[in-house]
Amino acid sequence: MTVRAGLVLFTLSVLSVPAVAADFVVHDAKSQPESMAVAPDGSVIAGSASSPFVYRVAKGATAAQVFVDASGEGPGTFFLGQLTDPATATLWTCQLTPVPGTTPPARHSSLRGFDLATGKEKLRWDLPGATSTCNDFSIGPDKALYISDTSNAKIYRLAPGAKAPDLFMENKALDGIDGLTFLDGVLYVNNVIFSKLYRIPMDASGKPGRPVDIWMDAPVRGPDGMRAANGKLFIAANGSGEIDALTVTGDRAHVTVLKSGLDTPTGIEPAGDTLWFTERGVGKLWSIPLPK
Repeated sequence: MTVRAGLVLFTLSVLSVPAVAADFVVHDAKSQPESMAVAPDGSVIAGSASSPFVYRVAKGATAAQVFVDASGEGPGTFFLGQLTDPATATLWTCQLTPVPGTTPPARHSSLRGFDLATGKEKLRWDLPGATSTCNDFSIGPDKALYISDTSNAKIYRLAPGAKAPDLFMENKALDGIDGLTFLDGVLYVNNVIFSKLYRIPMDASGKPGRPVDIWMDAPVRGPDGMRAANGKLFIAANGSGEIDALTVTGDRAHVTVLKSGLDTPTGIEPAGDTLWFTERGVGKLWSIPLPK
């Protein structure tokens, strides 16, 4: 299906937290914004899980523009993870393309980096394996990019200035890994299939150890996108239709529901005093005040 950049509709919604929040429909209700990011200039970027496009909404604009067009990559191409790296002026994206005629269905995925100002490609790396799922990423204290591969239970690490990532870790607990982020210098990952949260310990050389299971005091079903801010983890829980804030103490996490009743929230991004997230099921991007 050919998708063109469309009008971004603006509405207001009163939430259970102070202040007023905004929600935007990207193109239409079927655009399926899966993951999102906020650029240093305040523009909002969202990848579509139903089309081969990454959209960008400039700060103060009323229309979404196609920023990345992968329509020449093959039928069924779509995007998952989105992350901006201000230090290198790069937009990182996860692109997935079905392999024709495969049973069971297989997909190849690629890590792609684009210049934040021009959209020109800076780096492309195809994940290894007959099928792969580049899903999300986070920038660590070492300035490296950490990349999750959901279907192969792996995390890759792209060192600063490198042209291709190295395998950082592979572990059975990561079969279903989705979101990953650093909180106070510590790497946390979630598992969208088994609704789990783990801490990944590292030794002095940066070598990872066995994932540590973090007990959550309330159900977080289908944890998807995950980011950190203000000493908390923020998770888009696609299975429970919630946006959750987690306060981690040791091996336990206290869960606070910030918004519920959503249709498949998948991406999340704190920016300044605002918490952005996607509602994939209805094609929306939301913003609410970021809890302190």
